[in-house]
Amino acid sequence: MAKPTEPKSCNETIHENGFRFTAQRREVFDALMAKRDHPTAVEVFMRVKEKMPTISLATVYNCLETLTECNLVKHVNLDRAPSRYCANLEPHGHFFCTECSAVFDVPVNQKHQSTEGWQLPANAVVTHQEMTLRGLCPDCATKSNSKS
Repeated sequence: MAKPTEPKSCNETIHENGFRFTAQRREVFDALMAKRDHPTAVEVFMRVKEKMPTISLATVYNCLETLTECNLVKHVNLDRAPSRYCANLEPHGHFFCTECSAVFDVPVNQKHQSTEGWQLPANAVVTHQEMTLRGLCPDCATKSNSKS
């Protein structure tokens, strides 16, 4: 029986894409993995700056771009808000709280990942899906209910 292949390390993945695995990239990746709260580039910069005081915001942006290009993190865009970064590579959507701006991962039931229910143009081929839900997170919903 064949052994399942182990996932590639961040280092291997970056090298296979033609990049070097620098100390800066390691710190940015580690910051995203340590706290999976969909931070903005500025938030990642503030976290990394604690461990690497000489890092610049431009370097953090470049590291995030490389990690995204290597499919190690996902770039999450919500309307006109600053881009956020997601370390969860499993199929999922996002829930965006319209009150506090928190972003939560929403697991997707594999059975419901199809395009059934959507009226796509004839002969269209879906190659990528993104799902964003908006509303009040549990904390904000509780606060809103207690006010009324």
